[in-house]
Amino acid sequence: MRHGLAFLGWAGRYVWSGWAGAAGLFCIAAAWQAGHEAYGSFILPSPLETVREMGKLAGDAGFRRAALETAERAAAGFALSVLIGTSAGIAAGYSFAAMRLMRPIVTVILGVPPIAWIVLALIWFGASGGTAIMTVVVASLPISFAGGLEGVATRDRSLDAMARSFGAGSWMRLRTVTAPHLVSYLFPAWITTAGSAWKVTVMAELLSNAGGLGGDLASARALFDIPRVTAIVLVVVAFALITEYVLIQPLRDRLEQWRQAGLPWGVKR
Repeated sequence: MRHGLAFLGWAGRYVWSGWAGAAGLFCIAAAWQAGHEAYGSFILPSPLETVREMGKLAGDAGFRRAALETAERAAAGFALSVLIGTSAGIAAGYSFAAMRLMRPIVTVILGVPPIAWIVLALIWFGASGGTAIMTVVVASLPISFAGGLEGVATRDRSLDAMARSFGAGSWMRLRTVTAPHLVSYLFPAWITTAGSAWKVTVMAELLSNAGGLGGDLASARALFDIPRVTAIVLVVVAFALITEYVLIQPLRDRLEQWRQAGLPWGVKR
């Protein structure tokens, strides 16, 4: 009972804290409306027109299937890039030689434009979902790698040495000393990776004609259906917001509750 009430209190505080972010979105909507009034619907449909178009798309079974395809590809690419990149970054953070070896490689990968990876993926996988997934992994993996690397490399080594002196093994030191510090680096990297995953997935689908929301976006562009284009873009943005504020940020907030113990009463991050 006590734990349930504590969870409900945390959930209430988290939802209430979203008002500041909602205010920022309303500011974007106001600027969007101003652009619509200045240039007209053919150039920039109004937010209300776009929301109405989204309602029409939600009732289209074909569009729902396309959105599910894109979500599956983005989720697969995100999961692979986080798993591989974070694991490699953590391992490299414990080795100075590996750190010096991997950093230039990551820089080279980041320096290659995603469009180039899409062209290569088209040659390797053809016009399929594998092209989008592979492009997401290659484009997003260095971000998770850098988060894991910096998190381990900047840990407090004196605390690690103290834990070792008390007989703590490698796994216990990683879990109790390194992990709380590592979280502060991983979650910003994962949030950036998630946003990149959605953008790169749609771009890869559009250029490879592999269906999904990117395929719908290409069709709407060819027909000059501007309201549909803006509605699809808004759907992708909504998916990115849900990924961050419904999936990632609540997990981060739960794992970093220990930070609140050192804050004065009433002070919020």
